[in-house]
Amino acid sequence: MVSIQAGATFAKQLFPVLGPQATTFLRVWISALLLLAIYQPWKHKFSKKSLTAVALYGFSLGAMNLLFYLALERIPLGVAVALEFTGPLAVAMFASKKLLDLVWAFVAACGIVLILPHSDFSQSIDVVGVLLALGAGAFWGLYIIFGKKLGHHIKGGTATAMGMLAAAITVSPTSIPQLRLTEYSGQIWLMALAVAVFSSALPYSLEMIALRRIPSKTFGVLMSLEPAVAALMGFVFLGEVLTGTQILAILCVIVASCGSALTGRQVDPPVQP
Repeated sequence: MVSIQAGATFAKQLFPVLGPQATTFLRVWISALLLLAIYQPWKHKFSKKSLTAVALYGFSLGAMNLLFYLALERIPLGVAVALEFTGPLAVAMFASKKLLDLVWAFVAACGIVLILPHSDFSQSIDVVGVLLALGAGAFWGLYIIFGKKLGHHIKGGTATAMGMLAAAITVSPTSIPQLRLTEYSGQIWLMALAVAVFSSALPYSLEMIALRRIPSKTFGVLMSLEPAVAALMGFVFLGEVLTGTQILAILCVIVASCGSALTGRQVDPPVQP
């Protein structure tokens, strides 16, 4: 989680120079090239069904990354991650189908309502940023669903590499017009590489090690802390100070996610790409 959110802080620092679309392009393409070099999917044969599964998985992954960075340009990191977390939270609740999950849904909804601007708020928040973050959450939920289906066709790192390539192709049409590759300094390229490594390559590896050593329910509970980690990283590295209401909203999402992980049936934990 620290790795993922550190990558997000690096990405946000690139926005004034590159913009969110170009930053997304560099992150996803560098990640895709690294994964392709490691797993070499061209050595395998793929059926039409498996390629369709890759396309759906990659589209949801690319759209999620792009919408999240567009949201991150407008709202604080901790708030963006809390809103985005509603996607996997919804998937977990629908999978569980327990009456208690209505309680967690209500708590999460309270968090969203608290984040939205009201006349009595001491500090308003960008509504477009909120909607973009919720859109990213919706695609995160689809990423989990399509990722599970992809796992039936292609296994392990090969699926991830193929999906990341599809994600890179997905974000290219809207991102390429924003690129100025010849104008980027060596420092910009190093930061883009750091975003790709810290947001994708390193956390993927750590998550796979963790999942082999701890139960998936424990993993899910720990993942519930992601919005808090994001808020802390945003404060330390970006100087983003949240209002008391925004902190309360983030806590609502954390409680809802943790409660769902503890009381729901065992399902695949939401891994953030």
